[in-house]
Amino acid sequence: MGAITTSVIAIAALVLGWITMEIACKPCLDKGREAIDRSLDPNYDPDDDNNSIQAPLNPNPNSSPDDVKEHNAPATASTKIV
Repeated sequence: MGAITTSVIAIAALVLGWITMEIACKPCLDKGREAIDRSLDPNYDPDDDNNSIQAPLNPNPNSSPDDVKEHNAPATASTKIV
């Protein structure tokens, strides 16, 4: 009888521990499960998605191409670089 009680308590402790980890790490586990689901999906093409690594870091919808040219202009003789 003691062995059955011990095994039931051990199984209950494992189940409670599993539930605790699922609740505590939910955001991380959800992202990982989504990544696994995408990688196992035969219809998923990573080239079709707008990957955040290719997106600009600070997108500014109000900027014009002239603003970008001025910002990325090479240094001239009048520009002092310290």
